[in-house]
Amino acid sequence: MALLEVHHIEKHFGATQVLEDISFDLEQGQALAIIGSSGSGKTTLLRCLNFLETPDQGIIKVAGETLFDGSAPATRSEAAIRKKRLHFGLVFQSFNLFPQYTALENVTLAGRLLARERQDYKADKRRIVSEIEANGRELLARMGLSDREKHYPHQLSGGQQQRVAIARALALRPDILCFDEPTSALDPELTGEVLRVIRALAEQKTTMVIVTHEMTFARDVADQVIFMDGGRIVEQGPARAVIEHPREERTRQFLSRYAQR
Repeated sequence: MALLEVHHIEKHFGATQVLEDISFDLEQGQALAIIGSSGSGKTTLLRCLNFLETPDQGIIKVAGETLFDGSAPATRSEAAIRKKRLHFGLVFQSFNLFPQYTALENVTLAGRLLARERQDYKADKRRIVSEIEANGRELLARMGLSDREKHYPHQLSGGQQQRVAIARALALRPDILCFDEPTSALDPELTGEVLRVIRALAEQKTTMVIVTHEMTFARDVADQVIFMDGGRIVEQGPARAVIEHPREERTRQFLSRYAQR
């Protein structure tokens, strides 16, 4: 059984259909790259997976648990939606760090807030907070940022901010880590340092969905690739096969633009 199962997802914004019959599976430990032109529906798909948008139809399952079923009554409570989001960690293209918090505080904030809902929080607050902070420091160390934990976002480079954002997404131990064009706001040198972190996560068999415009990275790091166009999946399959030997003409046209750069 696949870790992530997505079946027949549809999404409209008013009269405009932005996702049409999106279906794919992702095995635990695999990385899926989603490629396509701007406006093809890639980010909307990620937002639907993370319940920042609600699909109109379809089914989303994680580890056999149905998180969304478009044929069932919609779940409206914020607590229920927040619980579903815990299955996913999302890294935004524009970092989205809180400027008033240090790197460590950004990484540990969600854990601290969730801990307050635990029945043993008041009686064992010191131990719980200590464990959350230790986990945050360990994650920053994995990102090569042990010496930056007390720095605020404005004191960090773009690449460092994005690595803090990755640590924050990992902090709640999600089943699936999602990236929305994580290098689009970075210059080439900083892009390399973020891609090295994602490559290391792939080597550690972190299950990931990566929206990216880095074709070489997608080919070399992802297990599977989906090419989207006009809100539909045009082609999907093993990463190297799709990028080096695309079957569909529309995929070939899209990839030819990158080959000419």
